[in-house]
Amino acid sequence: MDGEGKNYVSAEVSDTLESVSFLNVAGKPSPMESTALPSTEEQEAYQPLKVFLRVRPYSVSELENHESQGCVTIEDPQTVILKAPKESSAMKNSERGIGHSMHRFTFSQVFGPETTQSEFFEGSMKDIVRAYVNGVNGLVFTYGVTNAGKTFTIQGTSKDFGILPRSLDVIFNHIRGRHYLKMNFKPYLSNDVRKLEDAQVKQEEAIKTAILASLKEETESISNTTTNTCDVESASSNCTSKGLSSDSLENSFVPLDICRTNIHQKTQASVWISFCEIYNEYVYDLLNVLSTSKTQKRRVLRICDDQGGTSYIKDLKWINIQSTEEACKILKIGNKNRSFACTRMNEQSSRSHSIFSIRLLKLTDEHQPRVLGVSELSFCDLAGSERCNKTQAFGDRLKEAGNINNSLHILGKCIAALKQNQNLKMKPSYIPFRESKLTRLFQPFFCGKGKACMIVNINQHASTYDETLHVMKFSAIAKQVIQTILPKSCGYFSPKLVGGGGKPIVHFDANTCVDDSPESTESSTEEEVDITILSHEDLLKTTENLKEKLVAERQSKLILEVKIRREMAEAMFRQLLETEEAWSNRLEDMKDSYEEKLESKFEMYKEAIKKHAFVCAMEQIEDHYVPIEEFLAEQEKVEDREKKILQLERQLDEESGRLLALGGPNSDTLTTENNMELDLTNKMMKRANEGLQKQCKEKEELIKSLKFKIQKLNETLLEANEGYRRMAEENSQLKHTIMLKDQEMNSLQNWAKRVLELEETVSSLQKELDERKKHFSIEEPKQQKPRRGLLANLKPTVAATPCTPLGKGWGKSEDASPSSRKQVLWLIKQKNNI
Repeated sequence: MDGEGKNYVSAEVSDTLESVSFLNVAGKPSPMESTALPSTEEQEAYQPLKVFLRVRPYSVSELENHESQGCVTIEDPQTVILKAPKESSAMKNSERGIGHSMHRFTFSQVFGPETTQSEFFEGSMKDIVRAYVNGVNGLVFTYGVTNAGKTFTIQGTSKDFGILPRSLDVIFNHIRGRHYLKMNFKPYLSNDVRKLEDAQVKQEEAIKTAILASLKEETESISNTTTNTCDVESASSNCTSKGLSSDSLENSFVPLDICRTNIHQKTQASVWISFCEIYNEYVYDLLNVLSTSKTQKRRVLRICDDQGGTSYIKDLKWINIQSTEEACKILKIGNKNRSFACTRMNEQSSRSHSIFSIRLLKLTDEHQPRVLGVSELSFCDLAGSERCNKTQAFGDRLKEAGNINNSLHILGKCIAALKQNQNLKMKPSYIPFRESKLTRLFQPFFCGKGKACMIVNINQHASTYDETLHVMKFSAIAKQVIQTILPKSCGYFSPKLVGGGGKPIVHFDANTCVDDSPESTESSTEEEVDITILSHEDLLKTTENLKEKLVAERQSKLILEVKIRREMAEAMFRQLLETEEAWSNRLEDMKDSYEEKLESKFEMYKEAIKKHAFVCAMEQIEDHYVPIEEFLAEQEKVEDREKKILQLERQLDEESGRLLALGGPNSDTLTTENNMELDLTNKMMKRANEGLQKQCKEKEELIKSLKFKIQKLNETLLEANEGYRRMAEENSQLKHTIMLKDQEMNSLQNWAKRVLELEETVSSLQKELDERKKHFSIEEPKQQKPRRGLLANLKPTVAATPCTPLGKGWGKSEDASPSSRKQVLWLIKQKNNI
């Protein structure tokens, strides 16, 4: 259980670990950030993703539909320029100031419309096929819009082969003379080899014959197009197969038996192929032979991970092939089972992503061969990205288009994340390889376990310019991705030879050379100590030594763990102090800002209160305001009253003086009289005061009533203003209506003039008609019925339609003309009176 736990690697951890290979391997800086030139080994390890562009030529129907508007221009072998046509969205956005109407893109190499299949193969597949036959895995995938020539580039036709049949031909030419013809070694999982028993070998042969028998032989045999090339060891290297120009590749490839050890041991190779498709995010084997009599559903395959975290398709059929002819037949069988459909943009549109894989097993040339290495070359024909409004897809086609666009979108996200992770200054982001079946199978090739190559196919149509621009932008991002190809000692699990039950027979070291001799392996096994030779005492000593080493190792690990924990605790404590200080500073800043805000609000409230007090005081003054005229009148009244009071006081003083001056016996009577007079005066004064107070109250009430009347007058004034505005608006509307009526009057007058003219013409025509009738009646008295003129034929039709509009009915009927004329004149008089 412990061993299984050590060997187990989770899928998410393997994704993150493998994605780091694009950033840094063995502590080396990224080649994009490093200033020093890398060595030759580093140049082989760090390589940008090669992206090739192929432009499809026009067809006759496309030229007739005026699709050639000069959208694509090849500037040089590495640069292409895109110009937006007038009706494209890119041109409309550029006119609004969004984006540009011209774009320039660079590629590893650009192939124009005149490029042949052999020229494209020579320029694009040389390095990846060379690396494949030397033991490095490879991936070639095509990307582009629908009807751009992706399937033609990979497969070609029966007369003009694509890169897949040409690569197979080069591989078979390379291993010619070293081909292992038996089927007892078969690919297993992602990188292992399974040794088959005799019964299993017969079963594999039966499966292969059944698959080949399902294909009907065609008139043109593929064997005529592929001829045998000269032997690899011969000096005449110019000899190649017919139709496949692989001489330059053959010269640059190193045959399998040249990199031998000093013993000159020979090697053998076995070729196995598989063909599958990803349709609606389900994986299907295209080499499954279904019975035609019964409606049998295709079996959905599952993607699993091996011990190293590499994805593979479980229960996928691998077929052993002996020649290019057999491979082409199997390819044709798989194409029959592939999902195709007709859309508006392509009659044979691929509705799935197809993957054709070739595995090369390298074996020793012995009586009992051993596995030396396994390499895989995969060709992926991606379905074209499309817009449903242009393909007019619906139903199943719409669902297929959604799944295709979703998987291509996830592929774009993965490539963008890989490019972002190359920048060491930025935090590495998660790469969503597992969000799609396609990217999950592509993951090993993008994470250092092989070379990847991208072929971009585009057409020159003006109608699909926006989709082509999106494809070119995606390829520009992909070209900036740096591939980190890990050596065999790092990142690869060595191939294991597995028996019939799935248990490993022998495990080979990954550091050994592919063509190591058996003597070297025997010498390495002889150097290992055989514990069965040791005695009992030596075994006890060795166990004691191993125990001591184990204890020492555990102690060192515990000390290391304590150190790491202490360092982590110190780092966390420092981080907590820093965060505490930062938060305290932040709190102080927040306090200062809040205090400033409160002070500003307090000042605002003060000013608002002052303004409110001033407004209230002004309102009170307005409430208690008295006009100056009333105030002056009341002041005069008060002065008159004061004058009267002063006069009365003077009279009182005079009377009191008289009384004092008189004195004597009559004083009592005088006093009584005086008292009587005083009482009378007091009563008179009181009455006068009361009258004055009543007058004051009356004046106050008068003032209040006047104020109330003034308020009512103000309200009535406002209402009068509103009424005046309304009346002004109504007046303007009436003026406008009067203008319209005047225009109608002018038009009616014009119509009346026209009616009069028409009546005059009608009367003249009537006179002519009468004269002609008289003339005809004199000349032909014997005829029973005179001929009727054109206007006479029109007369009953005009008279039968009383509701004819003005200008059409008038002038054509004699009966209707006087009454209609009177009506028009009456209307004109009414308008003039108005």
